[in-house]
Amino acid sequence: MALHPDIAAFLELVADSGNPPLHTLTPQQARTAYETSSQMLDEPPSPGATTLSVTCRDGHRLELRRYQGTDILSPTLLYFHGGGYTLGSLDSHDTLCRAIARESGCTVLAVAYRLAPEHKFPTAFHDAQDAYLWLLQHGTEIDVDITRIAVGGDSVGGTLATALCLAARDNGWPPPRCQVLLYPCTSAWQDSESHRRYAQGHLLEGDTLQWMFGHYLNSDADRLDWRFAPLEASDLTKLPPAFIALADHDPLIDEGVAYANRLQADGVDTQLTIYPGMIHDFARLGGIVPEAAQQARRDIAQALRQYLFNSCHA
Repeated sequence: MALHPDIAAFLELVADSGNPPLHTLTPQQARTAYETSSQMLDEPPSPGATTLSVTCRDGHRLELRRYQGTDILSPTLLYFHGGGYTLGSLDSHDTLCRAIARESGCTVLAVAYRLAPEHKFPTAFHDAQDAYLWLLQHGTEIDVDITRIAVGGDSVGGTLATALCLAARDNGWPPPRCQVLLYPCTSAWQDSESHRRYAQGHLLEGDTLQWMFGHYLNSDADRLDWRFAPLEASDLTKLPPAFIALADHDPLIDEGVAYANRLQADGVDTQLTIYPGMIHDFARLGGIVPEAAQQARRDIAQALRQYLFNSCHA
């Protein structure tokens, strides 16, 4: 399907803006540009969410932002933002997390994991692990029902979420009830047909993606680690049910479909939804394609209600 006309017009504006590509900037310059654009693409962050902090294995204090669900002991989604391990923040994904909490009735806990290049692989994954284990151990102290936890995220946040499910299985931790993956990064190498087709002019530039990964990874050997590339995991059996949302004009669509197929082949209950005419990160483009962004948020909420409120999935 062709690009949605509002997406096409938006991409033309981006091309004509004269703003330098992110991969030509320093990480700090890119973060500033990313945060500025985030405020223009969707509603600005709203007051009202509360914050708490978690102590990581190395003593770092990890901030979480809480969006309260409808009940004190409502189910909880532990959410990891996108940004290629180098960009993104609690603010950049505030509107998305707030909308998911509102639509689903779940509490959302957004995690401010540490970014590269200051913190290389696998720091982000360790932060995700530490946040999850803290929630299992201390969730009741903050009125979280620790028997009804989901994990999710967009782009590399989706990678962190599904890798966390693998770690929970392999370590014998109580598993999440489900995983919500928005256009996740799953492949060691970005060499699929969709990466070639959409390498330029579709918001997520191929050079920018490699710039991000170059800042995060210590060497190419890290690419073969399932914590970076879940498709490298030899076994995807016995993982929580997955809801996977993809955009059909996204460089990541091929690896997203490949991951969904692997999950299904290994017996994991997997729902795959591909949104026509959309590009990477469209779920945050509420100011550009409000109907599509809202539909994705409603679909996420429906999956969360299915797996977290339905006792048959206990």
